[in-house]
Amino acid sequence: MRIIQINSFFNSGGPPRIVQGIYNTLEEQGHSCVLAACRERPIADMNIIKIGSPLNKYVHCIMTRLFDSEGLSSVHATKELIKKIKAYKPDVIQLHNLHGYYINYEILFKFIKETNVSVVWTLHDCWAFTGHCAYFDYIACEKWKSGCYNCPQKKNYPKSVLLDCSKRNYQKKMESFCNVKNMSIVTPSHWLADLTKKSFLREYPIEVIHNGIDLNVFKPSQGSFREKHNLKEKFIVLGVAQVWDERKGLDYFIKISKTLNNDFKVVLVGLSDKEKSKLPSNIIGINRTNNVRELVEIYTEADVFVNPTLEDNFPTTNLEALACGTPVITFHTGGSIESVNHNCGIVVEKGDLQGLENAILKISKQNISRITCISQAKNYEKKSRYDQYIRLYQQIII
Repeated sequence: MRIIQINSFFNSGGPPRIVQGIYNTLEEQGHSCVLAACRERPIADMNIIKIGSPLNKYVHCIMTRLFDSEGLSSVHATKELIKKIKAYKPDVIQLHNLHGYYINYEILFKFIKETNVSVVWTLHDCWAFTGHCAYFDYIACEKWKSGCYNCPQKKNYPKSVLLDCSKRNYQKKMESFCNVKNMSIVTPSHWLADLTKKSFLREYPIEVIHNGIDLNVFKPSQGSFREKHNLKEKFIVLGVAQVWDERKGLDYFIKISKTLNNDFKVVLVGLSDKEKSKLPSNIIGINRTNNVRELVEIYTEADVFVNPTLEDNFPTTNLEALACGTPVITFHTGGSIESVNHNCGIVVEKGDLQGLENAILKISKQNISRITCISQAKNYEKKSRYDQYIRLYQQIII
């Protein structure tokens, strides 16, 4: 098989890990794969097509800021990409995030419809079927079901400071994304699959392929984190995020740190220097790090991983914590609950601060088995997830 994958970038975060995992699995099985992106650092031994230029991305971003036109610029860059796709002659085009200021979805989907090439589109958020936003759960908006207008999240990603064109965007997406002859949709969670089935994309086959993790990397690994931070006798309440925005629940950690007694210590990983400077003194803040070994050691030495996310698809941080033997507490949000059961953690109603604190206290006394947590994580071994993609490609090739 010949597969081309398209995403905004390939170097960090959940979608890029999936992209690289699919690529490696295809190569291992003797297939051919090409990655197309607008932003990436060189990756050894990977066949990568660069989409556009930094100037192209900048102009696209400005157009989005002014005219709410994410996905409608980058005309030349998209036409050049299509030339390269035609030259490669893929059996399947695997789409990931089409937002990110780098591609024109109208031109891309016009080409897809004309060629009848098989397509798999993995939705990592809700952007594909809204008039603007990537998530709407936080504000309980339901306009996306019938047609967006007067977007209440115009100033959220992909931010527009001038116009609100959500009604136009919704119509353009519906016209572009519907009536593709051979397209299948993948979602990383049952939550997102259920939403997609209520959207204008419901005409397509929808398959759930959960995100996976590398269990050879994420496993119990003792380090010196407790000694380094003088936490030997403390019950560590851990939070990890790539970006600590409002929907990740940073404020809940700050409030909890003020009510838990001195036997507990809140540790947050993934903060910027500015965010660290604003934390109360009773929270330990750790900068963003690409040192996975250090992260694994922190997961392992934590007593509980807390994920008070207010909007999420299927967070791999839950899986990473479980794989290191650490129980998980999460809000009942999106697909965050799908990897957690009563044997390895606790699900709390979204926004319930007292419930969050009670769950932490319960786990501090309950002593959930680390072996049980690790066993749950084994259901999400990454190789089996990527094999699901390969089987799907084989099924849909015309």
